[in-house]
Amino acid sequence: MIDLNTATAEQLDGVAVLKGHGFEIVRYRAERGRFTDLRQLDEVPGLAGKTDGVAEHVTVGAPT
Repeated sequence: MIDLNTATAEQLDGVAVLKGHGFEIVRYRAERGRFTDLRQLDEVPGLAGKTDGVAEHVTVGAPT
């Protein structure tokens, strides 16, 4: 499992459903803070409605 809140763009691009969107996910995280729910991926430019199955590969980790 990859932690959405700590993964690099390259690690995120390694997840098939997120491939090509790693940079946008990292930028979103830097601008808006930690992800608290995987549904927030729909707010990342280019990912709305395209994240089916992502929960099998990605987690939001534990809050700090």
